[in-house]
Amino acid sequence: MKHYIAASNPMRPQFNPQAGYAARHFAWHFDAGVGTITLDRPERKNPLTFQSYAELRDFFGALRQATDVKAVVLTGAGGNFCSGGDVHEIIGPLTRMSMPELLEFTRMTGELIKALRACPQPVLGAIDGICAGAGAMLALACDLRYGSAATQTAFLFTRVGLAGADMGACALLPRMIGQGRASELLFTGRAMTAQEGLAWGFFNQLYDSAELLARVQATARQLAEGPGFAHGMTKTMLGQEWSMGLEQAIEAEAQAQAICMQTEDFRRAYTAFAARQKPVFQGD
Repeated sequence: MKHYIAASNPMRPQFNPQAGYAARHFAWHFDAGVGTITLDRPERKNPLTFQSYAELRDFFGALRQATDVKAVVLTGAGGNFCSGGDVHEIIGPLTRMSMPELLEFTRMTGELIKALRACPQPVLGAIDGICAGAGAMLALACDLRYGSAATQTAFLFTRVGLAGADMGACALLPRMIGQGRASELLFTGRAMTAQEGLAWGFFNQLYDSAELLARVQATARQLAEGPGFAHGMTKTMLGQEWSMGLEQAIEAEAQAQAICMQTEDFRRAYTAFAARQKPVFQGD
């Protein structure tokens, strides 16, 4: 199955976001430091395929070297976010694969989540309509999530005879909404409503569908104008401190902050403050 999982369109690590990127399985737009990834199969509610999993994995991996990209918005076309793995292009073929092939696939899907979490840029989800299965995991892996009243988020793995433990769900979801709520969603596969998601901390905010993407992109631009290196450090520490005790975390943050104090952005902030001006961060 390696022909499914290999990158369908290999990308050099030092790609130029401003020159564009000819994605095969999603749309990419870059403007003023903000990149927008749009899952673009609206006629099927933007399902994932073997190839789109692989391309997204490699793309998020390459973002680690894309210093011009300061923030990323992840969204879907046609009023829906993502319906999960394509029933005919993924689910069907999986029933005919050997155990080594299946493990190769499940590890690859997890690599996508790890790549999304490891890229230094804040990733903001603009999540409208259907957000299910692997799509719900992509949303969960984002740093910030914004939905609409129409958003329905379902970790529906048990509906197809699989465990709720998929792509890191049993690690990420309880930390986001609590063990009891996560257990219910992962056992039952029922859809979490937008209002539940907001009340439980899954969504940072809800907007009207018509303005959702624009509002999220505006938030991304605000982050893009901030200290990029420091944002990357914040994201790193949010991930690393899950497995630390308080004493370890405080020491790790002391070291992280000392590193940030060596940046030019830190000096720019002080100079601007002294001059009663707004700092212009450059990410170095």
